[in-house]
Amino acid sequence: MWADCCFYLSVLLLAGSLIAAVRIYRAPYQRGRFLSPVKCVLAGVFLAAVLLFLPLHLEQLPKDFAGGINSVLLSIHSTMRLFVLDGEFDGVLAFTSALPDGVVRTGYSVVAAVLYVLAPALTFGFVLSFFKNISAYRSLLFHYGTDVYVFSELNEQALVLARSIQEKDRRCLLVFMDVFENHEESIFELCEKARELKAVCFKKDIVDISWNVHSKRSCVSLFAIGENESENIEQSIKLVEAYKNLPNFRLYVFSTRVESEVLFQTAVDGGMRVRRVNVIRSLISQTLYREGGSLFEGAIDCGTHKLISVVLIGLGRYGTEMLKALSWFCQMDGYQVKIHVFDQRNDAEERFTALCPELMAPERNGTDTPGEAQYHIVIHGRMDVQTARYADCFHTIGPISHVFVALGDDGRNVEAAINARIMCERQGQHPTIQTIVYDPLKKKALEGITDYRGNRYRISFIGDLNESYSQEVILDSELEQAALERHLKWGTESAFWAYEFNYRSSVAAAIHLKMRILCGIPGASKKESELTPEERRTIEELEHRRWNAYMRSEGYRFSGSVSPESRNDLAKLHHDLVPFVKLSEEEKRKDSRVGTA
Repeated sequence: MWADCCFYLSVLLLAGSLIAAVRIYRAPYQRGRFLSPVKCVLAGVFLAAVLLFLPLHLEQLPKDFAGGINSVLLSIHSTMRLFVLDGEFDGVLAFTSALPDGVVRTGYSVVAAVLYVLAPALTFGFVLSFFKNISAYRSLLFHYGTDVYVFSELNEQALVLARSIQEKDRRCLLVFMDVFENHEESIFELCEKARELKAVCFKKDIVDISWNVHSKRSCVSLFAIGENESENIEQSIKLVEAYKNLPNFRLYVFSTRVESEVLFQTAVDGGMRVRRVNVIRSLISQTLYREGGSLFEGAIDCGTHKLISVVLIGLGRYGTEMLKALSWFCQMDGYQVKIHVFDQRNDAEERFTALCPELMAPERNGTDTPGEAQYHIVIHGRMDVQTARYADCFHTIGPISHVFVALGDDGRNVEAAINARIMCERQGQHPTIQTIVYDPLKKKALEGITDYRGNRYRISFIGDLNESYSQEVILDSELEQAALERHLKWGTESAFWAYEFNYRSSVAAAIHLKMRILCGIPGASKKESELTPEERRTIEELEHRRWNAYMRSEGYRFSGSVSPESRNDLAKLHHDLVPFVKLSEEEKRKDSRVGTA
């Protein structure tokens, strides 16, 4: 009787704990949760073993109250011995041999044998769980055939990207490196967020683990995403050297430094794909690709043309990238562009001119040469946005269709954007206003802000952490695929990934093609072979104007001769930086190939 009851209860407890462990593992992680899958199985195995041992001791002790208490205590003692590899199976065999034939007799010894193996294994695993690297290696082994995403550091940016990746691929394994838990609140919060993602954490550096032992059929994506850009580059050099011949490896180097553009070109020859991720430039490109149509839709009708009048407040990293991009982005038939830039530094114009000398040259900036890029950039230095001098200058600009604010701080950005809206409203103007807000919580709270009477400020907040580090932007960008299509019009795919110059120029071409189609430029949505002679000339000239502005925004100058031999990319000199009429027919055909769908 006792043997039957204890056997069935033991089986139920064992099965129930396993089911509960699976449910806990699959359930979303909750902070402060006491039960974990391992603890759940441990408890189930312990109680199941106590119940199995109980009938053995009841048979040997008096059938009174004291005997019952002793039986329970001895069962617990036997279970403890079981967990430390000190259990003896002879007593179980002797007990089951005295039971009548049937399910209980057979099942008793089977369940006992399972517990005798499972209990010490759980003890060993529980002890190993206190050693982070060993536990992490175990998780890596169990996910041998799945895609792996490895982050060089545990920080907010890496967590945002990891969460975005997991939303697209539930089966993937997320790995964070260089993780040392301590009692600091910031580190504790990051580790808790990593647990919520069920990620694996190593104490080791990303270059100290051999990732090539993973399945060759699955993709291994490595992210050098630390706060220190120099360290990102150093780690990436070692990773390229180790895995450049493995085509299932991807390396994403987060850096805005120029040296990162040229360090990893050899990786493509071996098969490894390396991508330099400039988050600032990516944000500007993605913003123009998704929302750039508003610049043309909001242009001011001047009769003979439409004016894109932009005010750019702040010429830091974001402002510089936006100014460079607008110079080529706004090249469109029927439109003219004028950009006023405000920055508090005295030498703001000199700094930007050093980056793009020919873009700012007097013979280019503000001129109207047929077949050439047309734009007018005015940089106002020594302008504090909180001064009356700035306000007076702002009011003298005239019609404004677009405002972009990037002062380097969320609070200052919001304040300057609201102030810009106030000054525009005083003049009866209603431009589109965009500003950078990095904090996702602030962005969410600021959306739809109004004055005390409920009037909306109509400010677009871009560049928050979730947007800049999303899986769509970093890994599977629609813009990136469109850029590759542009590049294949004249080059090979390997060259697209190998050279940052090819990647960036193709991204710009893809963005502008989308805008040409939006603006209804004749022939933009056609294949090259379907163009009429008039459409071909329109596309070729417009594409050349855009390309001229783009190349100058990259720092290129005219080489001094239209001869191809005069081209010198090391010196950033190009022979085709001339008006459209001076191009060879071959170069014009290239423009129509790149400039059409």
